[in-house]
Amino acid sequence: MNPRDSRTSTRIVGGLFLLALLLCAAPASATVRQPEPYSMEVLVDGIPLPEYVARNTRYIEAREGCEYSIRLTNRTASRIAIALSVDGLNSIDAKTTTARDGSKWILGPYQTITLDGWQTSNSTARRFYFTTEQESYGAWLGKTSNLGVISANVFREKARRPSPVYRPSVNKSERRFGRDRSGEAPRPAARQESERQSGSASSADAPESLLEAREELSDDLAATGIGRQMDHRVRRVRFEGESRPAAVLNIRYEYHDALVRLGVLPQDYAQVEDPLARRERARGFNDSGFAPDPFQPRRR
Repeated sequence: MNPRDSRTSTRIVGGLFLLALLLCAAPASATVRQPEPYSMEVLVDGIPLPEYVARNTRYIEAREGCEYSIRLTNRTASRIAIALSVDGLNSIDAKTTTARDGSKWILGPYQTITLDGWQTSNSTARRFYFTTEQESYGAWLGKTSNLGVISANVFREKARRPSPVYRPSVNKSERRFGRDRSGEAPRPAARQESERQSGSASSADAPESLLEAREELSDDLAATGIGRQMDHRVRRVRFEGESRPAAVLNIRYEYHDALVRLGVLPQDYAQVEDPLARRERARGFNDSGFAPDPFQPRRR
């Protein structure tokens, strides 16, 4: 092999070495995790509460007496609608319907909104705050079967289709007066859907027995109360969503002791300690110097 061939060989080896480095480095960029298209966070004083995952459920630690907010984020290029419920009560009208039939918040592309409470009018809302089951808004309404959960169902907007082109009707009189062969005027599709679902909607909105609900409520478990009034102006817009949610986001909230009992948080031995464990740490001497006099004031 002449010197020229040797130089050529060196260049080829160097090129292969560089290619090998690039191949090794390529998977590193593929491991970057993309954010979820939709998200929900619970905020106290504007800071998201830490989340703990156990048994395929997201938990947060409730802070009794603290007001909180719910932040919803849309990271897609399309408009969406979110049915948000707190303790099973829709955050707009406090009804207990299905997510599909419930009132919804509309988010534009790449929009984030922060909701501080239940919407009580077109211009006011009342704050969410952590309290007990007995003092909750659900208890006041007599609807307590879903205390301790915040749920957001995300619906994508239906794609708009072009208006169909109809052929001229054979019977021009029927076409003119808009009647079918039975002689009855066709009802709007929205009205037919409303009549079809009227039976199920009435049963879903039926209130629970307040007396029966209060017998089962706890003074130690977390729920949400309806608090002080604040300004929050809203307006209604038209939105035709898909029949099924694109995502369902749930967050369970409990006080610290309940999370420990559920195994979500570890036992805090600094606060709750087994007396026998304390006695096992006892020692004969602590080198304090002299016996303290209970009749003399202690020195600081």
